[in-house]
Amino acid sequence: MGNNGNGTPGVSDEEWDRFAQQAAQGAGDAPREPSARARMVTGRLRAAQGQEPPAWRTGPAPRERRRPGRLKAAAAVVAIAALALIAVRPELVIDRITGRTQAREDAAKVAPLPAESVRPTAAPPSLPPDRPTLEEPFRGSPALQWADGAAGIELPAATPVAGMSAETVADALQKARQFLVAANLDPATLRGERPASAIALLDPRQPDMLKDVERYLKAPTAQDTPVLLFTRFDPARVKPVGDVVKVRGSMRAEQGEPGELLVVADYTFVHPVTPTTGGSDVQRTIVRRQTTFALLDPARWETTRGRLQLRAYHSEWSNVECEAADGFLHPQFAADVPAGPQPSGPAVDPYDRSRDIKDEKACGTVTRS
Repeated sequence: MGNNGNGTPGVSDEEWDRFAQQAAQGAGDAPREPSARARMVTGRLRAAQGQEPPAWRTGPAPRERRRPGRLKAAAAVVAIAALALIAVRPELVIDRITGRTQAREDAAKVAPLPAESVRPTAAPPSLPPDRPTLEEPFRGSPALQWADGAAGIELPAATPVAGMSAETVADALQKARQFLVAANLDPATLRGERPASAIALLDPRQPDMLKDVERYLKAPTAQDTPVLLFTRFDPARVKPVGDVVKVRGSMRAEQGEPGELLVVADYTFVHPVTPTTGGSDVQRTIVRRQTTFALLDPARWETTRGRLQLRAYHSEWSNVECEAADGFLHPQFAADVPAGPQPSGPAVDPYDRSRDIKDEKACGTVTRS
């Protein structure tokens, strides 16, 4: 311990050096403007990329059919290059040097959220900025508190709706859940195989829909792609990190047209992935789906008893390429060269479940991954 010259204890040179080093590295919890070094890192990253950060994209305009009811197909695509995220937020670069913070440890101890019964009215709060790792793929993400896999698709209590019994409603809810699991969580579907168990739940007496699904799978394009309904990655390029997909959302049953029971589902799936070639780069692909299923009364409609028809499906994907046309979602890793159309839309929070998915074609940035 040193002395300040008036008889009271002072601070040693070693302690001052340690304090200055901690301040420079951001050891404190209070938010502050990035340092000059951080701004320099950002400038170099932007210069290396040769472009401004990209943005979110929405897909084809709604299409309507009637057999026997309306069928709307729409998709919204949200995409961002991984390098752009670092360029926008230099604190993520600095965090790799400072190591685990107390805020990160506190976030890891937060209890899981209760089930979502209705759509939230606001986006989830932000966590301290952090990067996912192979050991902690949900670090720094609101999804850290979400349920794991199919456990996140909880069904509401079944009551009579549309003249159908509670047992019939319960069966419709369960089949909608099975479809969402088969389409977004089944390992075979995720690695690009044909989602046979999901397709088997659909009504063959809605033939245009099944024809579309088969066309999406056999001859995908940027507009007509199976990822409108199914979450698929190219196994030659991408592999999952661990075996957990975080899920959050809600489902409800309601009256449609006479003799028509609608099941309205709104769920977000967070998939941590890494390149198949190896390395430690981890990105989170966030998929949100708003899907309306219909169960029809055979006494009123031409339908197959116990099968679901699709009334509407809206999808939104983030942290993937904008213009993929091969039927897969393509996460962008740090080594990827940004390609495709330049962003023009506003920033979007992919974890904000209080908003509707847009039905327009655009490409913009995301505020967090």
